[in-house]
Amino acid sequence: MTRISSARPMLWPLVPVYRLGLALRGFQLRSGMRPVQQLRLPVISIGNLSTGGSGKTPLTIALSRALTARGLHVDVLSRGYGRHSKSASRVDPDGSVADFGDEPLLIARDAGVPVYVAPERYQAGLLAERDTAGQVGIHLLDDGFQHRQLARDVDIILLNHGDFADHLLPAGNLREPLHAASRAHVIAIPEEEPDLEAEIRARGWRAEIWRLRRRMEIPNITGPIAAFCGIARPEQFFEGLESAGLRVASRIAFADHHPYDLHDLDCLLAAARSVRAIAFLTTEKDRVRLGSLAKSLAESLPLKSAQLHAEIENEDAAIDCLIGRLAQRS
Repeated sequence: MTRISSARPMLWPLVPVYRLGLALRGFQLRSGMRPVQQLRLPVISIGNLSTGGSGKTPLTIALSRALTARGLHVDVLSRGYGRHSKSASRVDPDGSVADFGDEPLLIARDAGVPVYVAPERYQAGLLAERDTAGQVGIHLLDDGFQHRQLARDVDIILLNHGDFADHLLPAGNLREPLHAASRAHVIAIPEEEPDLEAEIRARGWRAEIWRLRRRMEIPNITGPIAAFCGIARPEQFFEGLESAGLRVASRIAFADHHPYDLHDLDCLLAAARSVRAIAFLTTEKDRVRLGSLAKSLAESLPLKSAQLHAEIENEDAAIDCLIGRLAQRS
């Protein structure tokens, strides 16, 4: 589903300041004032131009599985947004969001590959390469398109029609101007927006185009449900549930990456009781963030989660091309 632009007109006067900051950072990178660091193993970056809600995590998981199936050693490097520690570490799949962040935990559990977190992804990569002890492999850089201090061999970005109608932060949701997409080697577009390829080509961007099918695996629940989430685009989650035929009696949206506490559980229980819900339904990422609180919530009502999957059209050909690009590394 396409993300809808949410302009904030009151913040338009700050856009030139943000644009100036981007230009200064770009100059520092080009001039060497801000050095770009190189890891021993090749790096594939997965990112986007906008803030949240584009499907980077499901694509990272899909690529991890596809490359691993080819016999390649794969690890993921992440900032670990929201974690308390600042040191580089390997994610323990049984660990907590406070230690590793929600997305790294989700990737470690679903992709089954090593995940490393650090404020500077270069430090995460060094730790990963020490662990592999000279083994040949590939780093996947999660949410890395703007993290240009780390050299990458392939840049993949997710793009949709909503991005073309959006604006720069802080008035809009774009982290960079739209023309920054010309840096990408691969542009992944939603399967349901095939005409987007013509617009990309009209701009002269030469990236390979991938079509992505985003599929939400939703449990079958007969009866009213209380749905909740703390993601960037909650309306997409709720609409997806209703499109699947579920009776969403209560919708509760928290802020993106919301850290759940006991007060939130009380609010959720009150909302569920008010509509006589027979179950809670949330995203897989939110269930990860609930941590031990998930068990407490499930003691009152069944707690179900919906999983978001990304599928690459003609995946074998796409992975062949990706590996071919890496083979050209000097």
